[in-house]
Amino acid sequence: MEKENNFTENEKTEESRKDYKPIGNITKKSNFSFGKQVVVPFISGVLGAGVVLGACFGIPSISKHLLQATQEGTSNLSTNNSNSSSSVNTSLISLSNYSETGVGVAQKVLPSVVGIKVEYSVSSIFYKNMTSTATAEGSGIIISEDGYILTNNHIINSSSSSSFYEVGKANKVIVTLYNDKTEYEGSIVGTDEETDLAVIKIDKTGLTAAELGDSDALQVGEFAMAIGNPLGMQSSVSSGMISAVNRKVTSDGKTYTLIQTDTAINSGNSGGALVNSKGQIIGINTLKMSGSGVEGMGFAIPINSAKPIYEQLIQYNKVKRPYLGISGRDLDKELADANHLVVGIYILSIDEFSAAEKAGLKIGDVIIKADGKEVTTMDELNEIKNSHSIGDEMSLTIYRNGNEKEVKVTLQEQ
Repeated sequence: MEKENNFTENEKTEESRKDYKPIGNITKKSNFSFGKQVVVPFISGVLGAGVVLGACFGIPSISKHLLQATQEGTSNLSTNNSNSSSSVNTSLISLSNYSETGVGVAQKVLPSVVGIKVEYSVSSIFYKNMTSTATAEGSGIIISEDGYILTNNHIINSSSSSSFYEVGKANKVIVTLYNDKTEYEGSIVGTDEETDLAVIKIDKTGLTAAELGDSDALQVGEFAMAIGNPLGMQSSVSSGMISAVNRKVTSDGKTYTLIQTDTAINSGNSGGALVNSKGQIIGINTLKMSGSGVEGMGFAIPINSAKPIYEQLIQYNKVKRPYLGISGRDLDKELADANHLVVGIYILSIDEFSAAEKAGLKIGDVIIKADGKEVTTMDELNEIKNSHSIGDEMSLTIYRNGNEKEVKVTLQEQ
């Protein structure tokens, strides 16, 4: 069927009058003989070039020099290109290989990541006898085939209060496995607020435990994949890279040393897996920065620092830490100068029968060094203290009455 022509007679006339001008300086349309002025000279030129080249290649000495010149020109071009790109990585990256890596990692790790749903009791400040139920969702990582699951403390232990309500600890934990619609009730094995880690357990065996990697060996720019339960969409994966390692991040008054990644991490990814290109767990997704102008800044707890924590949670239902027995206030230069003191940690209180009391520390002392390293905050002091074991001796340098003094403290169990 022919296409219908909708031009009017006037439009046809206007269309036939148009001049299509080539780009350049020639704007006037001229009449000339195309065959005489273009085709004949072109064919003549081709025939002439053919005769010359035929003659050259027919004569050995001429053809030898011609071929040699051509080869040398090609060689010089290759050399110049090589020199100009010697400092540039010109290796091509196969997108199909990258895709296959992602597919392989996802298939390996997905069976080891679970969805977690938690129920809380919420009490109103205004109605003491009235309680309601709230729910939250997160993710977890299977760390043993007999049902132990690693997750974040803030998922399991979100007890908090405000001027309007009070939220208690989780009273029910539901776990869902990959490709399994059955809901398994979990029990809380142990929680640790300081590291934001927790362990739960379900009554099931034969699970696929995740393979752990080495988070100390991570490099910036390395492939990373996040697997979890964002916004309740279980078994979701997202990929990116390692943006930074040993990143200090403060949240809710606590400072953590974390892995930074641009892999998409959303609400519900907490407790889920950050994995490398080998499908090994390198971190537990725990935080993300949000707000206007913020994008692609997620954080994970390094698996190397998480392993001794969850091992203690499984063994003792808590984390046994060395205990100093003080509360303190950070003194910056302005505050120290105003009170005729030095920069450090001002001791506000000392627990009875604690390691600090037994070592002779006093309220008003300013701790300025721990194990020979300068400290200016409680976070720095705790980091050094927690590197010790219970029963270890720790050296503190204090400022008292205008003098410095070294004190040996034998750390106790908290």
